[in-house]
Amino acid sequence: MFRKAMLALVLVSSVSALVSAEIKFDTLNNTSLQQEISAMELTLPEAAPVAAEDKAAQKEWTIMVFINAKNNLERYGLLDVNEMEKVGSSDKVNIVVEMGRINGYASNDGDWKTTRRYLVKKDNDFSKITSPVLADLGKTDMGDYKSLAAFANWAKTTYPAKRYMLIVWNHGAGWIKARGMNDPKGISYDDETGNHITTPQFGMAMKAIGKVDVIGTDACLMQMPEVNYEIKDYVDYIVASEETEPGDGYTYDTFLGPVVAKPTMTPREVGAQAVNAYSDHYGSQDHTQSLVLASAMNGFIPMVNNFVKAAMAANEKALIKTAMSGAQAYAYAENKDLWHFLSLYAASSKDANVKATAKTLQDYITNTLVLVNRTNSSYSDSHGIAIYMPNYVNSSYASLAWSRDAQWDEFIAWYTAK
Repeated sequence: MFRKAMLALVLVSSVSALVSAEIKFDTLNNTSLQQEISAMELTLPEAAPVAAEDKAAQKEWTIMVFINAKNNLERYGLLDVNEMEKVGSSDKVNIVVEMGRINGYASNDGDWKTTRRYLVKKDNDFSKITSPVLADLGKTDMGDYKSLAAFANWAKTTYPAKRYMLIVWNHGAGWIKARGMNDPKGISYDDETGNHITTPQFGMAMKAIGKVDVIGTDACLMQMPEVNYEIKDYVDYIVASEETEPGDGYTYDTFLGPVVAKPTMTPREVGAQAVNAYSDHYGSQDHTQSLVLASAMNGFIPMVNNFVKAAMAANEKALIKTAMSGAQAYAYAENKDLWHFLSLYAASSKDANVKATAKTLQDYITNTLVLVNRTNSSYSDSHGIAIYMPNYVNSSYASLAWSRDAQWDEFIAWYTAK
């Protein structure tokens, strides 16, 4: 069972079934996405800065986990908090959770159906959550980007630390959507409200939260430049998966245990620990997980654009489509491992500039952008960053910050043109 992809996307393969799954999770309206974003920007909350003189008294890390279990993943949310309780907060590390539940799935552990905040404490009872409930928020919309921002800002204010990691736990779908729908895909699907956090809204949430050191998406299909470019200015390191995640997602005890044992870990070390704990747990089971340097997204753009210019000038559409079809793909077939696509296309191209720009981009991915990449043998052609390569033009792609600065959308329009 896959944990964090929308269930219909794993169980069905036809386009019509994908569209049906989209209707289940998305809320449509008559306003454009850009109008919605503009309206939301007017009420964007800002995180309060922490005075420099207070830093010395703070803990080393606050790990913030936003668990939207208001869907078919509810039982895994309960299991994951219990995994966290195997470790618990310490005098140097805060582990703080916001978790929502829904009717229709898990009924254990008191069968409460609201949104609660916890400071995770160590216990030896794996059957129920014993950590203190800091607040019961009643019914909340965990598919609203403002709920994510409110949680993280509360956690940073209430449990200040020198460094912060934010984990967004739920279904994930990269940026992508099936054709015909009105919202880019994203993360944190709330079945009770029908809402989710779109990719642009993810960036808006991070702007409201302010800087965090590491962000992890314990969700499927999120390690894409289309997602990372929205949040790059508000985080140093990004942990995510190119592919769907197995049923249990992060294994929180093996991830958090070493952090609590060595709370002076750097942000890069904590990010690497998240990747390695995940991959070590799943072993030979199908999985991908990688750590990306957020600031490297800025240098990534000109190299992508240089490759696009070279490819369009070479006019080798047939070779591009052949490389696309052979490149490592994921639960969404339009998601391709970028490094592998470049390798296949450059090997068949007769154009020296294509070969050179592809090699430069591959080297940048390997040596600068992707810091840690772990897979099993079935995904040996996964190199840590997937990109959108559809067979049709999707107009919503233009709403992304990535499309504003990168020429990948022009590349898609060019190679898909008749």
